[in-house]
Amino acid sequence: MTVHYEKDGAIAVFTLDNGKVNAITPRMHHEFHEHLKDYLSDPALKSAVLTGAGTRAFSGGDDIKTDWSHPTQAETLQAHFHPSRMGEIDVRPGWERELRGLERYKPIVGALNGPALGMGFIFAMNFMDIRVATPGAYLSLPEIAYGMAGAGGSTHLWRHLPPAIAMDMVLTGTVLEAEQAQHFGLYNDVVAPEALMETAMAKAAKIAESPGVSIRVEMEGFYRTMDMSRSDGSAFMYHLYRLQRAAYLSQPGTSANPLADDAPEQNATGAS
Repeated sequence: MTVHYEKDGAIAVFTLDNGKVNAITPRMHHEFHEHLKDYLSDPALKSAVLTGAGTRAFSGGDDIKTDWSHPTQAETLQAHFHPSRMGEIDVRPGWERELRGLERYKPIVGALNGPALGMGFIFAMNFMDIRVATPGAYLSLPEIAYGMAGAGGSTHLWRHLPPAIAMDMVLTGTVLEAEQAQHFGLYNDVVAPEALMETAMAKAAKIAESPGVSIRVEMEGFYRTMDMSRSDGSAFMYHLYRLQRAAYLSQPGTSANPLADDAPEQNATGAS
């Protein structure tokens, strides 16, 4: 198992663990896919942390030293246009597509214990909503030099960085140091290595104090309204808010006024 999955109360912890730099293989896409499905479907889990094993890197990216391709171009195209199968978890294209296609409205706090390159950077952008990093956790997209372009669009990098900075990264492989990533808002905090997991877990625990339905509404509303007009976004959020209140108040022991004398303490914290 190269993607570890643990549960700590209401928090799930995913850890990439494959060699010195946690290189990502097709099998790891499948493992993460299955773990992520469990996290999303478990009502007891409210938040998660994603990190890498060791101290050298969060992930050095794809394992490009191994030929993970299908035997022929015809089989490659077949795999590209059809869903992945359980018997094909060690080839590309494969489960990376199903992984990215998962509808995820539960938060993941990133704990970047080192650099995130290539696919590691894609993981950081697509599967982390809040990011805590160590000072040496630089970001880089070197794929273009290997005929593997496309990471800029895969990460929606234009949403996160000034266009000139994003273009410099995707076209030249320029490194974005941790301090720069924090300056541009990609990192929330840069902390000493020994404080990394404690800080990330504290953020995840703070999220988990809130009702699960409220976390879901904030996540879905935040991401869906990015592509909506202002009026459509406002209307959508009003509907979600009303449904959220109905779902929350239908639970035994809840009150419309969380500060009422007879309201259970959990109303303001852990009720889901």
